[in-house]
Amino acid sequence: MRSPVEPDLRDLDSLSAARELRHGSDEQIAAALQQLPLGQAQKVLQRLDPARREAIDRADIHHDLLLGHAYPDGTVGRLLESAPAIFPPTASVGDVIETLRDVVRQRMVVYVFVVDAAGVLRGVVAFRELVFAARTQALAEVMVRDPFFLVPTMPLVEAMHEVVTRHYPIYPVCAADGRLLGMVRGASLFEQQAFEISAQAGAMVGVEKEERLATPWRRSFLFRNPWLLVNLLTVAISAAVVGLFQDSINKIVVLAVFLPVMAGQCGNLGNQSLAVVLRGVTLGELRGVGVRSMVLKEGWLGFLNGLVSGVLAAAAIYWIADARHEPGLRLAIATLVAMVASCALSGMAGAAIPLLLRRFGADPATASGIFLSTVTDVLSMGLFLGLATLMI
Repeated sequence: MRSPVEPDLRDLDSLSAARELRHGSDEQIAAALQQLPLGQAQKVLQRLDPARREAIDRADIHHDLLLGHAYPDGTVGRLLESAPAIFPPTASVGDVIETLRDVVRQRMVVYVFVVDAAGVLRGVVAFRELVFAARTQALAEVMVRDPFFLVPTMPLVEAMHEVVTRHYPIYPVCAADGRLLGMVRGASLFEQQAFEISAQAGAMVGVEKEERLATPWRRSFLFRNPWLLVNLLTVAISAAVVGLFQDSINKIVVLAVFLPVMAGQCGNLGNQSLAVVLRGVTLGELRGVGVRSMVLKEGWLGFLNGLVSGVLAAAAIYWIADARHEPGLRLAIATLVAMVASCALSGMAGAAIPLLLRRFGADPATASGIFLSTVTDVLSMGLFLGLATLMI
């Protein structure tokens, strides 16, 4: 097994990391997981069998590995840690300081959480405030009442919106009735969200979020190959569309020259819409934004951009076709109409595909680029070849 302090465990996907650790003792594994961000440690722990997870928790090295295990991935609860300093409102500052002398040797204490007999969070005291308070004062006299807290079922995106203007190092996590469940570190929230954002670009083209640079090649192959097979199927659909108009291409060779132009322009435009929508999903900007109006906006932007590109492409195909004594005007009209229509539809598709994936419970970024490229290729090449065939 690797040394617990070796940093390359951070560079592995969860399954590969679990395999590296599986031959170690429970104490060694628990110590190694302590070196990882809590979110990543949770994923590695999930890869171990249940009996081993319980044994690691009993290793008395890290008490928080299983604390957030019951909450869904991508929620605040997943990053839940136990709060090291919990006291009643009547506790005196002097007693709290004495109690915490041993605690601070094991864990960093930033806030003292004040709860009533039912465990409901009533206030928070910054650790440094204890130094300046009189030892005889009760916590109820120096605490900040009704403090801000997070709910464990809250998605990380929503939590980020709530904490972005606060910048606290620690946030209490409470149940719906206000009972204190634990705490979550601000650094853990930002770290996990940064990982989600960094993994988004790869997810669009079928790269699993779990894959890292140090992931073994066999594991990387299993991550990537299924989506490449899906891509192969979608490319075959696009090729079939072109095959339907093979006779037209044989008669007018210039059509083949402009197929990549149509597909490339529409594909890039669709990816622009896709990137904007995915960023909105990731940052939680969709609240209060009408889906229909957003899709129509992207369609309108596609129409305008398609009009500019279409005029230029139409002029080019007219010049080339006329020089070859082919029906240049009719091909130019077909190119202009096809470019405008396919760009408008591609913009709408770029906005709609991630929203549809999200509605059906899938990650909106997962292979959205693959699906979008199929839609844009079929639309652009199908419309272009179809209109050209009708015009000639």
